[in-house]
Amino acid sequence: MSRQLSRHAPSDERVAALVHDAVAAPSMHNAQPWRFRYFQGTQTFELHADFDRAIPHSDPDARALHLGCGGALLNLRVAVVHDGWHPETRLLPDAADPALLASVRLTGPAGHESGLGALHPAIRQRHSSRCPFEETRIPESLREALGVAARDEGATLSFPTSWHLQDVLELVQEAEARIITDPGSQQDLARWTRIDAPSVNTADDGVPQYAFGPRKRGGRAPMRDFAGPRQVAGRDAADFEQNPQLALLSTVHDRPADWLRAGQAMERVLLLATLKGLSSSFVTQPLEWTDLRWPLRDPVTGTGYQQLVLRLGYGPKGPRTPRRPVTDVLDIQP
Repeated sequence: MSRQLSRHAPSDERVAALVHDAVAAPSMHNAQPWRFRYFQGTQTFELHADFDRAIPHSDPDARALHLGCGGALLNLRVAVVHDGWHPETRLLPDAADPALLASVRLTGPAGHESGLGALHPAIRQRHSSRCPFEETRIPESLREALGVAARDEGATLSFPTSWHLQDVLELVQEAEARIITDPGSQQDLARWTRIDAPSVNTADDGVPQYAFGPRKRGGRAPMRDFAGPRQVAGRDAADFEQNPQLALLSTVHDRPADWLRAGQAMERVLLLATLKGLSSSFVTQPLEWTDLRWPLRDPVTGTGYQQLVLRLGYGPKGPRTPRRPVTDVLDIQP
């Protein structure tokens, strides 16, 4: 249940706790490309892009950066509602400052956003899982509920089947083949993977080796090998799903505001999926190549811009990946 709304502005400790929830969001290669500023006088958060943490080769337009920041924005909204406030949210509030992605002013009390607040327990439970999932099919009712969660944030979630799923898997394979021989992609992985981080608390960003998951020995599930050609001592191999369950997230347009909406939809879907017992991982490989991203679209309508491919299923939840200290990403102003 939400905390009783205070008559006073939140303390600095509560502000930090809200941002602590926000930064639990996923981001490409766990780069965590965000910064927050809180203004005590107006009780307003600002979300800024940290372009020093961009991944220019694999994400040249900073689209994935906006998706990650959108996920952090959704988490912030969920935490704010859970605390009893209404999050008055504006996307890209200053056309002269493209790094200012959103503002969230605390007004109150929270009203019709109770559905958001109910997602709060999943913020800390959600982790990307790069382990094999069961072959158990996700019930149609849950697929529909995940689709509603995406629509609530202005995006569309679909589950490709039959030949469309096969096309998506082939596009992933093509992307993986390119990545293996692409120096820029390998440089991105080298920067954001941590072979020397065998356990929790040995890094504060990137993908540590304990979260790589096993090497793929068999199966059709699309799994990125974050180790690349490097050897990781003690790493096992495993068979993955023969019938992977993928979900495509798309938007009508393809502008920075749409990327932020897609990021919020992504996190809303993932939080609901977590509460319903699903595990998840990301399939970003074909989205890193312009010519492979477009064919991912809905083959029936031929419309929509694909923003994300999710792998969903029943299986291990995956380990917690590191986050930077809140003090590194939050600035509190009078």
